[in-house]
Amino acid sequence: MKTLYNMKTKLSAFMLLFFVSVISVNAQLDRSVQPKPGPEPTISLEVPSEFELKNGLKVLVVENHKLPRVSYSLRIDNKPIATGSKAGVETLLGSMLGNGTTSISKDEFNDEIDFLGASLNFSFSGAFARSLSKYSERVLELMADAAINPLLTEEEFNKEKEKLIEGLKTEEKSIDAISDRVSNALLYGTKHPYGEFVTEETVNNVTFGDALAFYEKYFNPNNAYLVIIGDVDLSTVRKQVKQYFGEWEKSVDVTTTLPPVNPNAQYTQINFVDLPNASQSSIAIENSVDLKMNDEDYHASIIANSILGGGGEGYLFKNLREDKGYTYGAYSRLNANRYGAGSFSATAKVRNMVTDSAVVEALKEINRIRTEPVDPQALKDTKAKYVGNFIMGLEDPQTVASYALNIKLNNLPKNFYTTYLQKINAVTADDVMRVANKYIKPENARVVIVGKGSEVIENLEKTGIPIKYYDKFANPTDKPEYGAELPEGVTVKSVMTNYLKASGVTDKMNSLESVMTQYEATTPMGAVVSEEKRVDGKTVQNIYMGGNKMMSMVMTQESATANKQPLPENMTNDMKANAGLFMEINLVDSDSAKITGIEKVDGKDAYVVEVPGEVVSFVLYYDVETGLKVKEVQNTTMQGQTQSQEAILKDYKDYNGLKFPETRDASMMGQSVVFKLKEVKINEGVSDADFD
Repeated sequence: MKTLYNMKTKLSAFMLLFFVSVISVNAQLDRSVQPKPGPEPTISLEVPSEFELKNGLKVLVVENHKLPRVSYSLRIDNKPIATGSKAGVETLLGSMLGNGTTSISKDEFNDEIDFLGASLNFSFSGAFARSLSKYSERVLELMADAAINPLLTEEEFNKEKEKLIEGLKTEEKSIDAISDRVSNALLYGTKHPYGEFVTEETVNNVTFGDALAFYEKYFNPNNAYLVIIGDVDLSTVRKQVKQYFGEWEKSVDVTTTLPPVNPNAQYTQINFVDLPNASQSSIAIENSVDLKMNDEDYHASIIANSILGGGGEGYLFKNLREDKGYTYGAYSRLNANRYGAGSFSATAKVRNMVTDSAVVEALKEINRIRTEPVDPQALKDTKAKYVGNFIMGLEDPQTVASYALNIKLNNLPKNFYTTYLQKINAVTADDVMRVANKYIKPENARVVIVGKGSEVIENLEKTGIPIKYYDKFANPTDKPEYGAELPEGVTVKSVMTNYLKASGVTDKMNSLESVMTQYEATTPMGAVVSEEKRVDGKTVQNIYMGGNKMMSMVMTQESATANKQPLPENMTNDMKANAGLFMEINLVDSDSAKITGIEKVDGKDAYVVEVPGEVVSFVLYYDVETGLKVKEVQNTTMQGQTQSQEAILKDYKDYNGLKFPETRDASMMGQSVVFKLKEVKINEGVSDADFD
């Protein structure tokens, strides 16, 4: 008992002493004085040990025993390869690699990787693996086996070919995919590896034999590097690499010749691609640059780009997003390239109605960094943020591996990364302006815009910037024609009436009570959209992913909810236009809807009907010839930002006298998703409980 008392007394005394010391320290702190910054962080990267196999494979090893893990990074360092009429062969090969070996089936191979708790990923330019150190030798062996003896079968090739073509189809109306394709084609040229693109035609040109030949010629140790980082012993791992990669045979010839990059534009110009289904415009201001990592300007170029468009503190973001509210984000990139094919680009996606203004403001900010000294505090903050992100990146073994490899591939001094932060912090305001003028060339820039020409071209012409027109595959084309005159007597009422008649609704009107449809996405996730609509105006829409309900919207004449949460009153009022069996029934006698003209949808003329709303608005397109609805767009505007969901409707099929589109080719937030009609029920399958 006495011992316990003494312990309590000592513990109380200790706590009292600690409390007094804390008070004393706090009393001495002057909180009006900003704390002094800590010492400048230093980078200490281990210098890799190196050896080379007889077949040419170069190996870099960095021992790090802090954690029991190992990473392997295999890099096939060939020059960029142009595949021309067979573009896509490299993608097909990459998708087959890493799925088994000639001695291990695909399922057994993947199951073993999972069992080991490891990861192993291949592409046509190499592989990356990581595992616990106790399994590292087996993972290295599996990587080598998959690289040297890949299981390449014609059956797997055909499966991957179908998947690639299906992916290309989903991108046909993707504003992002079209923008990337056209931008690269114009910047580099379609004969350059960075400018060529994959199409359904080029994929169909590729045979299984082409994929095998590509593997035999280019996937070899001639120009390969293997970077090993982690809990390994150099002498042991040297033996392992020789054992597993030593039999990898060289290729006879892997030399390639790079064509020159397209010259920059002679003057600032807009290169416009018309995408009639676009609800927003994609803008890319770009020019090619000759910048390499071993250039003296490299570190200054990083900071200059960060100030202009590296993130939320950049000039572009603050102007276009925070000040103007044109976009969710605006960014820039200034890329170095050891083959002399570097680039500058400033990008944003904006609402159609502000496309011209966004271009003007972006060019203004680009000129600003070239003519106006950066604010000293902004420069300091930018460097501090970059340094912090750089240091955090060192926690990833793959990042460390890439740094070690960069030194070899880019002819960098061995102390490149140990002095990296000092050189970043040494960048001055004069350096920023100098490199901005040297590498960012608005006077020779292409402003590549993909958007809805009927809504943006007229205002773009007012900017005074010359406009050239291209199709979705970067071929020059004529200016699109818009504004076909409406025939006399065509009104919203006549268009709605024609639709109801063409779709069979008019003949079925007296007997219709409810309609239920289900559409299923062709994507791997297989999203299902189910919609139930009743004649009394009640509507429910459910979205399922993997069989689980992810979203449910219920609408009646009085209210609207999303996942049982009430929607704002103004949004509810707008959504009522789409309540009931068919939206067109509500619009026959509408005073607010208006017909705005005729536009092309999939090459055919369609009447355009706009249904305004405070928060939610609709734009509907009806085929002039058939009367059927061929496209619909729903725009939701909140806090100055607009999101659009749209779909091309096609392949109409008759269900008990009513016609429904079998295909809904949808675009949501720049992503294309194809939905196929799975089920239709008329006057059945809908109950009151569905609307609770």
